[in-house]
Amino acid sequence: MEFPVQTANPAKAESACLVVPVFKDGALLPAAAKLDDASERLIGQLIERGDFDAKLGNVQLLPFAPGLSADRLMLVGLGERGKCQERAFIKALDAAFTAVAALPVEDIAVAFTDVPVPERSIAWKARMTAEAAQRAVYRFDEFKSEKAPRPRLDKVALLLSDSEAANEAREGARIGNAVGQGVAYTRTLGNLPGNVCTPSYLADQAEQLGRESGGVLEVEILDEAALEELGAHSLLSVGRGSEQPSRLIVMKYQGADSADEAPHVLVGKGITFDTGGISLKPGEAMDEMKFDMCGAASVFGTAKAILGIRPKLNLVFIVAAAENMPDGRATKPGDIIKTLKGLTVEVLNTDAEGRLVLCDALTYAERFEPASVVDIATLTGAAIIALGHHATGLLSNDDDLALDLLDAGEAAWDRAWHLPLWDEYKEQLDSNFADMANIGGRPAGTITAACFLSRFADQFPWAHLDIAGTAWTSGKQKGASGRPVGLLTQYLLDREEEARQVENES
Repeated sequence: MEFPVQTANPAKAESACLVVPVFKDGALLPAAAKLDDASERLIGQLIERGDFDAKLGNVQLLPFAPGLSADRLMLVGLGERGKCQERAFIKALDAAFTAVAALPVEDIAVAFTDVPVPERSIAWKARMTAEAAQRAVYRFDEFKSEKAPRPRLDKVALLLSDSEAANEAREGARIGNAVGQGVAYTRTLGNLPGNVCTPSYLADQAEQLGRESGGVLEVEILDEAALEELGAHSLLSVGRGSEQPSRLIVMKYQGADSADEAPHVLVGKGITFDTGGISLKPGEAMDEMKFDMCGAASVFGTAKAILGIRPKLNLVFIVAAAENMPDGRATKPGDIIKTLKGLTVEVLNTDAEGRLVLCDALTYAERFEPASVVDIATLTGAAIIALGHHATGLLSNDDDLALDLLDAGEAAWDRAWHLPLWDEYKEQLDSNFADMANIGGRPAGTITAACFLSRFADQFPWAHLDIAGTAWTSGKQKGASGRPVGLLTQYLLDREEEARQVENES
């Protein structure tokens, strides 16, 4: 999708539809005021007469736009001016683009950069606009015999009142477009059924990304023989009951000026279907366990976004992929396995399998001598009990890293919440027969899962994102959300900016 920036009089903007945000108080923003003048106060009169209620998310399409160069005019309610924070801004964007996506139009012009959002730049507003546009046109109908018509929108002009901010808006839209594509990719991988999206399928996706990168992304796939030779018995134990072979997928992005610069590493849990193994899950909603690879999907989506942005960073993307199935070879409760790090684990519950694949992946990450490691996983139902479906759970062994991720989540409006990682919780993982157990009981399940992982992340700054509550939506609108691609991409872009500042100071 294209996102050109236009600084000319919006009344002269030629497009299939002009999208204009308005507040309930009727005081028009700069672009809207110019359009109002050119259309003989069309917008003002609609508001004054009560023909358009500008409450948040309300949309009204005018099929003709007298006095304007556009074919149509769409008004979008912003609600009360004093309550226009990030959430309201994004809600208005989503309402607008949902309505636009249903129209038979290919190009529109929007005036959302005019909207005052406290402490948010034009670049941020342009980025959110681009992300919302990509979100609205996303469809997953690959397995439908009769497909609904797809949205035709492929060009969104950003109307800018301040011409001096044009470059800032272009850069924001460029990043938003890349993040939006990464989110869409993550959603598609998550939405694919488990009989299609297998560990081998994810490996093929990595190799395709590598081919499309023009040599920027180097890909290595470790099959079961390589994992056995490596000693990654914990990862292998999860997939032992499946016909689908497990994989460790490694993608390296070299963007920094120096190849020796320490990379930042993202590690994704890629359980392509989770039955629970021998500790079988109940049948209700088990179909949603195809989403148990959404941590891996977010790593793929972030990699795609990074390839679109091309920051000057060295990065490593690692995906631990397996299918958790019960059969005669499957790991049993009470079995003891040896991890790549050499620690032994008593498997008390085979449905706590995500940590068993991630622990070997975290140990594998040591070889890159990373600047930071962030793992992403749909790890615990306890995260949903603690935080619901709004915030991603965050735990870390490094307070600075945790703050960086929290800041990135706020900037990307893909927020996380910091939970404690105290030594007292680690005692719940004590085992009579091995170095540790893989579960610590019902209390603080999200925390004890992170405590387990922390034993394998003692060589680098590390954080864990539990996305069990945010990776997908259930019910009528069932589907993957694409989170936390926005947070992760912003975190990496912040590291690039941080490195640039250090370089300038030296």
